[in-house]
Order: sequence, then structure tokens, then C-alpha cells
Amino acid sequence: MELTTRYLGLTLSNPLVAAASPLSQTVDGVRRLAAAGVGAVVLYSLFEEELIREAERNTTLTEHGSQSYAESLSYFPEAAVEDHGPRRYLSLLERAAGSTAVPVIGSLNGITPGSWAGYARSMEDAGAAAIELNIYYLPGDPHISGRDVEQRHLDVLARVKDAVSVPVAVKLSPHFSSIGEMARRLDEAGADGLVLFNRFLQPDIDPETLTVDSALTLSTRAESRVPLTWIALLRGRVRASLAGTTGVEDSTDLIKYLLAGADVVQSVSALLRHGPEYAEVLLDGLREWMRRKGYAGVDEVRGMLTVPAREDGTARERRDYVSALREANSRW
Repeated sequence: MELTTRYLGLTLSNPLVAAASPLSQTVDGVRRLAAAGVGAVVLYSLFEEELIREAERNTTLTEHGSQSYAESLSYFPEAAVEDHGPRRYLSLLERAAGSTAVPVIGSLNGITPGSWAGYARSMEDAGAAAIELNIYYLPGDPHISGRDVEQRHLDVLARVKDAVSVPVAVKLSPHFSSIGEMARRLDEAGADGLVLFNRFLQPDIDPETLTVDSALTLSTRAESRVPLTWIALLRGRVRASLAGTTGVEDSTDLIKYLLAGADVVQSVSALLRHGPEYAEVLLDGLREWMRRKGYAGVDEVRGMLTVPAREDGTARERRDYVSALREANSRW
């Protein structure tokens, strides 16, 4: 059964990728994921806020050291060499990449171009096989235009692409007014892959305690329908690799993403619920389904249910929508 997959120009043993999560916060965690059979691991995200804190901290320590006596101008406070966020991340990346056979992908999470480029380069130097840009930007200011939001993504991508030679993927939200155009613009700007989609924080309200509950929740199968729709529409219309993520509960969901046209499928929730070893269960389910259907390789499956590039995607979606409403009306 041939599961070998190409993603971001990389050759993976199979299309299942462990997405950025707490499971990859240690070398042992990355090894467990690799041992379970995933094709690649996206390391947990390094956040822009950590980069800012480190820059501010280094500035303070440097200024403190400059006030020492002349013969101690090389003095740097001991705290400066402690293993803080960004440096700890790069150390983990280097050790993980050197101790596993699967590609390890670095992840940067932020909203502004800032120092992303420098840290992306450091990730490449530490052994990252690729970089995933998780641009988590929810424009809460009503004066921010949609074009400004789009340009922010393009600016971040441009700076990182100029800084590294490894492939770069962009993790998108589903809330652009025209996802297709945004995907095309990122594709034309050099994105090697598009990850569909990011999940914004969705806080709840407790009417008894009059508080906001900002606890993170794991995704559910129902949430996969939006990325499935857009992967099916984008397949064949962009050059970039497509990664599906969100709502993967079992091998059926993995198969659905492949049928829609995903090059790889990223999983977090299922692996957090059941442990890293659940990756083997997902892959075994894929193999069994392929055997039962008579498919010898995953390339025979990928994109079977995509929307053909020659077809008008807008008309297709409208036609399916009207058909679904008519069926619902006749049922109820």
C-alpha cells in the first residue's frame, strides 16, 4: 500500500502530519509522534509575544552591562544566557530534527512582520525542514480594512521567504471575504503551502457568574466541512500544497480530506484525546479503506471529489446550496 506523499516539496512516508500542539513540546513527544508513524511533525508554535519579550529583555540586560567598569565591558548578566522561550525553542528544534527520521517543521505564530524573518532563519539553521506561518490576526478594530488584513499576511510571507531557503507554508483563517483570492495572492507571492484553516479563540459566556470563559476547546468533526469545501475548490487552482486541518476524529475524516484534494492532513484534537499512538490507528484505517476499495496508492484517492479547475466554483456552490435547501424542504 503506497502512502508516500509530497508536501511543500518534501517527501513524506504518508499524508498524516502532527500539527503544532503540546504533544511536540519535548524531544520525547516528537519521538513518540514519529514512532506512531506520522509523516511529519509541526513543532509547537513560537509566539510573536515571546520574541518581543526576549528582544526587550536583551536590550535591558545589554544596557545594564554597559554601565559596568571599563575592564568589564564584556560583562553580560548571568540571566542573559538562561534558556528562555525562543532559545529553548530553537534548542528543541535542533535536537528533535537530529533525533527523528521524519521532517520537523517549525511554527511561528504572530500578526506583524516584526522579527519573524530572523527567527525563521534561525529555525532553518536549527534543522527545520520547513516553516509554517500561523498568522493569528483577528482585526477587532472596526477601522481596519480587509485589504490591510490581507496585506499583513503578504508582508509576513514576503519577509520570511526572503530570509529562508526552506519551504514556507501559511496557515489561514476562514474569514476572508474572498478566500479564493487570498489563497491565489499568497500562492503568487511564493507560499509553498496553505494550511486550511486556523481556529480562532471562541470564548463562551457564563450567565450565572457573569464571566467570559476563554478556555480552548478541541475541534469536532462538524468543523471540517468548511476546510473540506475550500480544499475541493482550490485543488488545481493554486500551485501551493494544501493541508487540511480541523475536525479529524478518525480515519474517515482523514480520507475525506484526501478525497477533497488535500496533500496532507494535520491532526491535533484526535492525538490529544487519544495520545500520539492514535496516529497508527488513523493510518491503519486509511490502509484498510484503500484495500477494501481497491486503491493501491494514496495518489489514486487524492482529489477524486475536487471541483474541477475548468468548472465555475461559484456556480457549483450555488447549485449545491439550492439543491440542499430543496431536499431539506421536502424532508420537513
